[in-house]
Amino acid sequence: MIDAHGLRRRAHMLAAIRRWFAANDYLEVPTPCVVPSPALEEHLFALPAAGRWLRTSPEFALKRVLAAGLERIYELGPCWRDREHGPWHGTEFSMLEWYRVGASLDDLMDEVEDLVATTSRVADRPPPTWERRTIRELFREHAGLDPATASARELSGGIDESWEDAFARRWVMDVEPKLQGALFVTEWPASQAALARCGVDADGWPIAHRFEAFIDGIELANAFWELTDPVELRRRFHAANATRAVLGEAPHPIDEALIEAVAQMSDTSGIALGVDRLVAAMSGWSSIAPGRVPDPSTE
Repeated sequence: MIDAHGLRRRAHMLAAIRRWFAANDYLEVPTPCVVPSPALEEHLFALPAAGRWLRTSPEFALKRVLAAGLERIYELGPCWRDREHGPWHGTEFSMLEWYRVGASLDDLMDEVEDLVATTSRVADRPPPTWERRTIRELFREHAGLDPATASARELSGGIDESWEDAFARRWVMDVEPKLQGALFVTEWPASQAALARCGVDADGWPIAHRFEAFIDGIELANAFWELTDPVELRRRFHAANATRAVLGEAPHPIDEALIEAVAQMSDTSGIALGVDRLVAAMSGWSSIAPGRVPDPSTE
């Protein structure tokens, strides 16, 4: 059934989101939904369309806009990912993605706090109070080990798997379910960089300059201090495709226009936020369903 109350709540929140961006001097930019290359990450699966793909994110196109000289841009629109189903997932979903030249990750965390507070007022609820924690802190607290010093075998608990697979499994099983409240998770391992720059933490552990935002254990957003090295970007494309080959998946085409754009970008931070999840979290719903028009074939 169609939930009229949920759709009304969603519409009011989307209007508030657009007002927030206008008040903060961001320009809304529409980009294509059918794209020549859908993603870099090896664990994202795209839907084919007209000999190309439905976008998994507007990221590649928006970075071409940044390279053209615009400094504060956003897009709010549909994206698609295959093999993602459940109360908090949908094959088609709404993504809010924005980029700000010259901004730090701390600046983006401040913007997320303010934007979420704006949507909370639409739902007539107090804004959440945010914490900022590192991956190492959360693993020590909830899994009893430090990923910066743990071997693959220690991290996996004796299972024969790679360090990266063990990290992902322990995060999903032992850490993420215990997250409470509004939380920014920072200093992810460098192997989780995707399109973020890499560096080291205070102890010299290789990290990705990125954060994820959670509300009561539900991932809301993912932010990067954006990579601007085209040589490194090409290397990551090839590495991701090599992993996809091992997994028996077809490679993603290398987006040459993206590589050219990255070489022309200024220092920029960017973030992608799940709109359906934000609306649901601020409304106190147990899934994203009330704010969406259901596919009649699934009813």
